Formats: sequence, structure tokens, C-alpha cells
Amino acid sequence: MSAKTLEATVRHQPSVSVVDLHGEINIFAESVLNNAYAEAEARGLDVILLNFSDVSYINSTGIALIVSLIARARKQHRRLLACGLSSHYVEIFQVTRLIDFLNIFPDETSALVQEFGRPHSKPVQPENAMNESISA
Repeated sequence: MSAKTLEATVRHQPSVSVVDLHGEINIFAESVLNNAYAEAEARGLDVILLNFSDVSYINSTGIALIVSLIARARKQHRRLLACGLSSHYVEIFQVTRLIDFLNIFPDETSALVQEFGRPHSKPVQPENAMNESISA
């Protein structure tokens, strides 16, 4: 079985940067995750939402990479949210106690409604920037 490379797309909305993740989160995903997080934080918003809806696999190294993003967000006083995790990964996040540091929602709309009281209807891009797809 071949590994599916992780890709990440960052969308900026009025109150949150959303990082859409696609593929597998493993040792090969480190640069993709770090680059996507850097792009998300560059907007200067206090909240970053990691969308795991299209993530097919996360191994122990992937969990460690997510922990490093949580630490980075905490150090910068940002809130890191997650959505779209399968029930299997929600359970893993519970067992590893990641849920103590990361609010988890079933989907993006739920996250936005619970965090901001309303869903955001369309992405807002910074001036002279475009959505970038980042691949490993």
C-alpha cells in the first residue's frame, strides 16, 4: 500500500484561517503542515481551524506533528480548532488527551457556529495573496 501524500490548502475567512488537509499525516507531512500553519498564522487571526475531513490516515508521527502545532499555537496565544475527524481519530485524540488543548467539532460549519455564532459564507483573501495548495 502506498502512502498518500499530504496536501494542504489555506483559506482565510473574516475571523479564522482554515487549513484543509488532504491525504495522510505521517513523517512525510511535516513540511506541509508547518508551511500551511505559517501561511495561516501570517494573516494574524487568533483562530486557526484544521479541517481533517479529507485525511485518510494519521500515524503516531502524525500525532506528534499535530502536538507541535498545538504547542506553537499556544505559544503564540492562538486557538487551534479541529473538525472533520473520523470517530476513530476523535477517540485517539481523547485517549492522547489532545482534546484538552484542541477543540474538536464534527464539521467546519459546527466549528464556526460554535466559535463565532455564525458560519462564514465565503472565504476572504488577503490583498495580493492567493489560495495556495502546499504538497509534500
